[in-house]
Amino acid sequence: MESSFSIISTAILLLFILDPFGNIPILLSVLKNIDKQKHLKIIMREMLIGLLILLVFLFFGEAFLDLFGLETQAITIAGGIIFFVIAIKMIFPDPHGHSLFVAKGDDEPLVVPIAIPMVSGPASIATLMLLAKSYPDDTGSILLSVLLAWGATSVILLSSPKLYKILKRRGLTALERLMGMLLLMMAVEMFIKGIRDLIPTFI
Repeated sequence: MESSFSIISTAILLLFILDPFGNIPILLSVLKNIDKQKHLKIIMREMLIGLLILLVFLFFGEAFLDLFGLETQAITIAGGIIFFVIAIKMIFPDPHGHSLFVAKGDDEPLVVPIAIPMVSGPASIATLMLLAKSYPDDTGSILLSVLLAWGATSVILLSSPKLYKILKRRGLTALERLMGMLLLMMAVEMFIKGIRDLIPTFI
């Protein structure tokens, strides 16, 4: 990440973390037993709940990190490692990993599994805590990045039935792996930046 905050770059990073294309098959599985006329309402409601959770960690995540006395360099390096692991899982997904999120029965999903963990999961929460700590004077810009990424994710998930018909599972997998490759490069760059910023403290 650059020393000066970039709204667009951060929004793209958050979009990769939210991974809407990878979540389309999960979302369709969760909603398959529910009346199709309710799908848009349910998705929008869960997206709003997920956004609320993300904003809570955006505005109060820095206080949580300060409570444990975590340095920015350590958070940057840890963030790079987290993103690296996420990227590897996006590129080489577990073929059985999505089954945990499939809802049983015909009850409407509430909070789980769409709002949590598909929208506000550990990865997105950790990312916002990292950004809040690394850029304490750019909270407004981070908020805008979150809204952009969340908005794009919402549009993609709301269009999930049509996208699935067009791209099929193979197309969605290809897009997810492409996003994983880009995230992998960003993760390595973040790790290098953390190490570079840490070196002067040993000299």
